[in-house]
Amino acid sequence: MAAEPQPQQMNEIKEEQELKYLEFVQFATLQALMRCAILYSYAKERAGPLKPGVNTVEEAVKTVVAPVYDRFHLVPGELLKYADRKVGELDRHVPSNVKKVSSQARSVVSDVRRDGVSTFAKTVYSKYEPTAEQCAVSAWRKLNQLPIFPQVANAVLPKAAYCTEKYNEVIVSSAEKGYRVSAYLPLVPTEKIAKVFSGN
Repeated sequence: MAAEPQPQQMNEIKEEQELKYLEFVQFATLQALMRCAILYSYAKERAGPLKPGVNTVEEAVKTVVAPVYDRFHLVPGELLKYADRKVGELDRHVPSNVKKVSSQARSVVSDVRRDGVSTFAKTVYSKYEPTAEQCAVSAWRKLNQLPIFPQVANAVLPKAAYCTEKYNEVIVSSAEKGYRVSAYLPLVPTEKIAKVFSGN
């Protein structure tokens, strides 16, 4: 009778199977596959009169692809594990500043997993907004030094302001009507932009 693996051995096996460096690739792939599956299911439900044809094609594809999948479904995971091990071997030769960036990237991925994309985006926005404003103002001043730019800007800016105002109105009205997509679309801060660039 074979001895059952001890808890310590189970933990070691589990650690061997986990990715250390390329976990984000696995996470992104799973997220993309889930989104595609949801989209496919949604489209299939709303196929209307084409639904029997879609089912027939789906069964034919399953018949052809199933044996190939059964044979090779572990290959992408094994390739990813192999690449992860190679990255681990290269880790010894990587300068410390690159390791620091890598650990920051892992930290970002874990923050996104924990808090969600929208919370992470808001944090990044609030952190880097002042720097982006300074860069935009500096670029604007440099562009205004070009001979024809001020005339072009005076011709284009009113139209851009009008389009921006219409965009904001559409987003606000869609939010009032209860469209969920409006929660993901930001408003353009026209007053803030005008205030930042009014010093020119």
